[in-house]
Amino acid sequence: QVQLVESGGGLVQAGGPLRLSCVASGGTPSNYAMGWFRQAPGKEREFVAAITWTGLTTDYTNSVKGRFTISRVNAKNTVNLQMNSLTPKDTAVYYCAADRNSPVLRRSPTEYDYWGQGTQVTVSS
Repeated sequence: QVQLVESGGGLVQAGGPLRLSCVASGGTPSNYAMGWFRQAPGKEREFVAAITWTGLTTDYTNSVKGRFTISRVNAKNTVNLQMNSLTPKDTAVYYCAADRNSPVLRRSPTEYDYWGQGTQVTVSS
């Protein structure tokens, strides 16, 4: 069983940066594809970014391309999400997730096997 713990959320002004981290324990998380999702109040959970276990391939939803960067350090079982040029539309609870079964990156939350508890990101205008 893999446990995921996110950190780094908080309140930031529009245009500012924030860096989220997710630390995995248990299982073999270094072999899993990892993703970040977010969920705003009253909305469905949506895909933000994902990275293969090698770290060589990434995927981003269009609204964050060029602003967010996903990375991982397998030796530390850590996945990061660097978020720049934040806008109020980025306000949400951000979740880290692990996909143990796929060599390709997937965007559907139902494809991911393990989830963190989430961290709140609030961007003020």
